[in-house]
Amino acid sequence: MAVDTIFRARRVVTPEGVRAASVHVRDGRIARVAAYDDVPAGAPVIDAGEHVLMPGVVDTHVHINEPGRTEWEGFGSATRAAAVGGITTVVDMPLNSLPPATSEAGLMTKAETMDGRCFVDVGLWGGAIPENTRDDAAVLARVLDRGALGFKCFLAPSGVDEFPCVNADEVRRALIRLHGTGAVFMVHAELPGPLDAAARAMAAEMPPPDSRAYATWLRSRPPAAEDEAVALLYRLCKEIGTPVHVVHLSSAGALGTLARARDEGVPLSAETAPHYLHFTAEQVPDGATWYKCAPPIRDRGNRDKLWQALEDGLISMVVSDHSPCTPDLKRIDTGDFVAAWGGIAGLQFSFPAVWSEAHARGIALERVVEWMCAAPARHAGIAGRKGAIAEGRDADLVMLDPDATFVVRAPFIHHRNKLTPYEGETLRGVVRATYLRGQPVYDGTNPPQQSAHGRWIARS
Repeated sequence: MAVDTIFRARRVVTPEGVRAASVHVRDGRIARVAAYDDVPAGAPVIDAGEHVLMPGVVDTHVHINEPGRTEWEGFGSATRAAAVGGITTVVDMPLNSLPPATSEAGLMTKAETMDGRCFVDVGLWGGAIPENTRDDAAVLARVLDRGALGFKCFLAPSGVDEFPCVNADEVRRALIRLHGTGAVFMVHAELPGPLDAAARAMAAEMPPPDSRAYATWLRSRPPAAEDEAVALLYRLCKEIGTPVHVVHLSSAGALGTLARARDEGVPLSAETAPHYLHFTAEQVPDGATWYKCAPPIRDRGNRDKLWQALEDGLISMVVSDHSPCTPDLKRIDTGDFVAAWGGIAGLQFSFPAVWSEAHARGIALERVVEWMCAAPARHAGIAGRKGAIAEGRDADLVMLDPDATFVVRAPFIHHRNKLTPYEGETLRGVVRATYLRGQPVYDGTNPPQQSAHGRWIARS
């Protein structure tokens, strides 16, 4: 079989393990994975040498915010940063854009906006809000039919008025509506009750808590808000049987519920984010609002339990939850954690942040590839195309120097807004090149000089 290009390396991360191999690419897909020396005479070869050849990272939790809040982030800047970070597929969250993807029109507006502007492939989640879960017009089904990969909702206020949170009854209605479709239902799992109780207790204190102190923000988002929310989702998931996925889990207190669900065969799953695995509450300076996110970065002991849950399979994957905004919304002039917008900018550095911590714990690279490539692709229903170096998959490939380190500095940050807690961090794992369907989208230059080749990945 004639091929367009053969990629090869002494270390190729495949589903069967790391081995020397040649990856034969035809028409943008992997035709076969063969022995290292299985290269026909005259075939074009891209040799990674001693670098690792791994599948492109699949990040299923990205807030691109376009259209409507493009000054926060946009398809061009976000996908360029993704390519530099070894990410070849992102799935955009349904909120923070105007309009949100809570209707057919909102979804298609996003799809039209991204056309021709993306450096990597992009999927879209739909949004579940009270309006489209209560009605009888089957809005969720229609959004799914137009190409959404699944749905995301909030159990507590999202921070933007056009994306209100849902209650337990509305979640139940959505799960019934989606039952049997194969689509996953994702939930920002914090319940209002514990959040409101914490707010009332802090409001009664004299003197009032210091709004510049990270401890104040941490107290305002107690673990109970997550733990009780995950328990609620377990009950609903067990009752109805539609897959439910907890996004950006930060509280180790919910792990017992996830273990119970696993043991009982209840289709409840969870992800966590790189910032919960890399940073700890103890290291967040007062006034450093660029660390603010919800749920919050918790203490060192909690972080260690999240790592153990990953190793044990209770948490199935790691995705960025890249949620940037403009510096003024972060209140960097006052350092007010209470007033600042919540969200971590970290898309470009998500893989090296996780690999750095995994390496320090003696965890093999192929485990990280499972958590950040294969598992997110399965979660989004695109594992037939993405997430692994295997026959029939898209030739989304990354050349990685796994032992090289770099210091995050502003000139190398390709997000639209450069404010990130990763600035100044020394991270392990340097991306030397990124290929999308066999075509280069990042060749190691800064800024990237390649063309945009990304496409919309719609539900099929």
